[in-house]
Amino acid sequence: MMTDLRSIGPVMLIGAGKMGIALATGWLEAGLPPTNLVLVEPHPSEETKAFAAEYDLMIYDQALGLRPNVLVLAVKPQVIDAVMEGLAPVIGPQTLILSIAAGISLTRLEQGSGTDRVVRSMPNTPAQIGKGVTGVVAGPGVDQDGKSAAEALLSAAGLVVWFDREGDLDAVTAVSGSGPAYVFNLVEALAAAGVAQGLDEHVAMVLARQTVIGSAALLEADAAPASVLRQNVTSPNGTTAAALAVLMAADGLAPLMERAVGAARQRSEELGRS
Repeated sequence: MMTDLRSIGPVMLIGAGKMGIALATGWLEAGLPPTNLVLVEPHPSEETKAFAAEYDLMIYDQALGLRPNVLVLAVKPQVIDAVMEGLAPVIGPQTLILSIAAGISLTRLEQGSGTDRVVRSMPNTPAQIGKGVTGVVAGPGVDQDGKSAAEALLSAAGLVVWFDREGDLDAVTAVSGSGPAYVFNLVEALAAAGVAQGLDEHVAMVLARQTVIGSAALLEADAAPASVLRQNVTSPNGTTAAALAVLMAADGLAPLMERAVGAARQRSEELGRS
């Protein structure tokens, strides 16, 4: 059973950027008392300051004092080792470390934090509006209560999918972590194709954006497989069928996407080793 955020105890968020604030907003809306949230951000943006003011929260420039039940690392991967060097005073035997830093392995999290109660996750940017999907793997010291607490916090950003093998997170990164950029590029390409067919540039972009927005909403509303929804749009020998004959050809979208996702996974693995 997922933990109730009202009873999760103190949560310390280190890194109050866009993703961190999006998560924190979800936590508070889901019932985490503001008194149980500690923000640590040495360089707060105006958005972060406004968020803190709205919920009457203090923003600290470093982790001090209280030992939280959950410590969430929402910092850039490039600085996470330096950040973890200063965490020893706030990590107690009960503290769960939850990282959303891309490519940072469980081993690095354990070594940097001094505990094996670590959870590694890979959210994506739609988490900023509660529509994300997050791949998660737990370290050896995380019990069921720890997993439940992590899921409760991550569910504020959208769907949570657990994995037994840490290596699977490289594929998660390549599919859903980087995936929003693929969709945005599809919008760009579809709009450009519309311009090539004589449409005004602004109108083409409006059509492309709303087509993807509406299609995503239909996917969410209808549980049918994507292949069925595709077939529902496709009349025999019609315009959609003509386009799909190109997209679904042997050298079409599927092999291109396979190469793109493969390249992203390879880079994720490289970053994890660096």
